[in-house]
Amino acid sequence: MCRCILTYSFPNNNSKTIYTIMRLLYKRMKSILRIKKINGIEYWYEDIPYYDKEKKQIRHKSKYVGRNINGKPVRVRDALNSSDEIVQDETSFVSSKPVNAYNYGEFLPLQKIVEELKIEEYLGDLFNEKDRNMILSMALNRVIRPTAMYNLKTWYENSVLSLQWPELPLKSQNISNLLAKVGNSDIPSMFMGKMFRNLGTKRTLMYDLTSLSSYSQLINLLEYGYNRDNCDLPQINLSMIVDKEKGIPVMYDIYPGSIVDVTTLKNTLKKIEAHGMENYTLVMDRGFFSKGNIEELVREKIPFIMPATMALKSVKELMSSVQKDIESPEYLHKFHKKPIFVKPVTLEEKEFKINGYCFYDPKREMEEKSTFYSRLYDMKEKLEETAIPGWRNAAEVFKERAREMASFYSWKKIDDHFKINIKKNAVSQRINRMGKFFLFYYGERDWVECLTYYRERDIVEKGFKVMKNDIQSLPLNTNKDSTTKGFIFVCFIGLIIRMKLLSMMKETKIIEDYTVESLLLELEKIRKVELQNGEVIVTELTRKQKEIMEKLNLCA
Repeated sequence: MCRCILTYSFPNNNSKTIYTIMRLLYKRMKSILRIKKINGIEYWYEDIPYYDKEKKQIRHKSKYVGRNINGKPVRVRDALNSSDEIVQDETSFVSSKPVNAYNYGEFLPLQKIVEELKIEEYLGDLFNEKDRNMILSMALNRVIRPTAMYNLKTWYENSVLSLQWPELPLKSQNISNLLAKVGNSDIPSMFMGKMFRNLGTKRTLMYDLTSLSSYSQLINLLEYGYNRDNCDLPQINLSMIVDKEKGIPVMYDIYPGSIVDVTTLKNTLKKIEAHGMENYTLVMDRGFFSKGNIEELVREKIPFIMPATMALKSVKELMSSVQKDIESPEYLHKFHKKPIFVKPVTLEEKEFKINGYCFYDPKREMEEKSTFYSRLYDMKEKLEETAIPGWRNAAEVFKERAREMASFYSWKKIDDHFKINIKKNAVSQRINRMGKFFLFYYGERDWVECLTYYRERDIVEKGFKVMKNDIQSLPLNTNKDSTTKGFIFVCFIGLIIRMKLLSMMKETKIIEDYTVESLLLELEKIRKVELQNGEVIVTELTRKQKEIMEKLNLCA
């Protein structure tokens, strides 16, 4: 945008006189059309004078009019919606009008990420060109507009990918064959090895496990187990590691649904080691807190940060001893400007000895108490109001309905209903632990590092939510183990791209104005237009689109 400033001197400071004179000058001035050459292409702009009341000056602003076509300004968006012909050729003007328009803008940040992370390069080392482009098309679709595989070809034909990678055989059978090929190979492992080595991943790794459910009767990996989404369906367990510094997933693994958290860790450690990883710290959830896991980590001298469960007798005893003086002023600190008590502790077992911290957060205690008392009352009411079917065992019905709250009640059956009493001691023990939790570690860590890293581990949970909801990996609609594994690999690549985009949006603070979805929808309005003469042009950018492009350092 070009502006010029006109200034004048007056014999006195009569503001009314100055304003009158400037207004008269402004009325006599007219807007002027000018041509600007940008990246070798000519555009028409209107130079418009206006009076700035605050600065008491006549200023100028530029307004985009259109592309220079045969000496006239033409807006490509208008041409798309009209039957008028637009003309342009490098040496002479030839009659030409739009024949096709393709979705384009939403691919710009994603393909930048693919290039920066060398995803296309790594896939090119593992696939032929056609298969590589099919895998990338499927992954990009999971990020932009997830659809069933039988609709993928239609989406592809309406996108710029059909110009970039023409004639991809994206029929359902071809896709299934390619996914099965991936699932029956070591391609996912080789891809992750390349990611590990070339990203320089070597510091803080967030590790967790989730479940992927399916209605399929043909996937052998599907088994019933602890379902984290409370679905009564067989499942596959998926473990994932996220590089904290880079904010993207770098490794995943698949297990049968009955495999529990504690048994996945050994395999994960072996694979990390196989990828050449050294000097890293694992940050895990309390589901991995067990004697076996801790003993393995300590024996292998792998630094970790992990919260404790109350399942071990030694942890319960440690909590009882800590509660006596946790509120002592010597343990008082501030974390993010809020008071918190932090006491160093040591957990000793026959197999190991580890250090940690007991944290007591007064605000968290109040919130936990309020939530717990509310659930305690509501569950009691629900249990007493619900009739017990005559053909069912009352103990089974109670356990099924009370679920994790069952230990806080005693009950007896009166006719076909429960009479519920609250166990005072059980409630008291639970209340005494509220606001308090242990974080144990191996290596050299102060309490701030431990708490910060643990609180940031939700990056893995967010990744799982994105995978399940935003890129729609659930429910699994594949019918074979091999195609299931191939589909999860495609979702993993899509997850890398989407989480990197989210990281870029946070770094540039564009996240304050857009979600990932709204940003992609705004960019989707930028289209590539194919003219009758074979030329392909890009539609004009709006102010919002220009701001996004500038902040993300993109070029159309």
